[in-house]
Amino acid sequence: MEANWHRHYFSIADHRVGVFFREGQTNDLALIPSYEPFRTTEEEDCVMVMEVDDTLHPVPKEQRSRIRAFDTGNGDTAVDRLEDGGYQFIIKDIRGRACCLLIADKAFAHCRCALNGDGMMRSFGLNSALMLAYAFATGGRQTLLIHASLVRHQGRGYAFVAKSGTGKSTQVAMWLRCIPGCDLMNDDNPVVRVIDGEAMIYGSPWSGKTPCYRQVKAPLGAITQIDRAQANSVDRLSPLQALAILLPSCSSMKWDERLHGQVCDTMSEVIGLTPIYMLHCLPNEEAARVCCRAIAKE
Repeated sequence: MEANWHRHYFSIADHRVGVFFREGQTNDLALIPSYEPFRTTEEEDCVMVMEVDDTLHPVPKEQRSRIRAFDTGNGDTAVDRLEDGGYQFIIKDIRGRACCLLIADKAFAHCRCALNGDGMMRSFGLNSALMLAYAFATGGRQTLLIHASLVRHQGRGYAFVAKSGTGKSTQVAMWLRCIPGCDLMNDDNPVVRVIDGEAMIYGSPWSGKTPCYRQVKAPLGAITQIDRAQANSVDRLSPLQALAILLPSCSSMKWDERLHGQVCDTMSEVIGLTPIYMLHCLPNEEAARVCCRAIAKE
């Protein structure tokens, strides 16, 4: 018997995504409340559809080969390549519990996942699968999912990148506190798109520990790397230096030559359109003022 589905659609950085829950199972939209601001009635031209179906089973071992396992910072994920060019992922949480089985075609246009565990595990598994699949489904559409904190000032978005714990959220908090007219767009995973020769940046359903899930967008004013220092100063980076800091901040699969090449092409476009800076700073309000004067466009 053909399965029936509860179908829901979302617009994330103006890309449509479908999330379909198989009827008769416990999974539903309550697992992904951060997606509510992104709901849309438009069903056409989805870049990616995710079918959530707990009857899904792993692909037999003889039909897949292990690529690698990697640490996402929130748990380990193992990825296998399938005979048809697609992928299988096993997503685990920080405690090492398997939360989600994800199977995707090679373009990540059609994805299926099965969830496991209690509500918290299922929510983590589905959110992780959707973020991963979205990043790879849109990688060939001049789109980057970046690990950054994002503040808006005078109509432009300013993204701050750094290793976790280095101070990007602190820098954004300083902007919000001491620079008039700022608002937080996203605190972990905004989306960058190149559209008609302009770099745009968007809020997303993925915002880390800060609940900032906003359907907002702005022209991208600058991207700034945070570097802890003994004094506050700002340097504009060369294109090669900019690529070196942007590449680790963007979601990609280096083992997939086609996808990785598309992501690198988009990064090069963004670097050509957007100034990239290094902020050497103390964790104080003066650092935000120094940075704003150097990078903000009037």
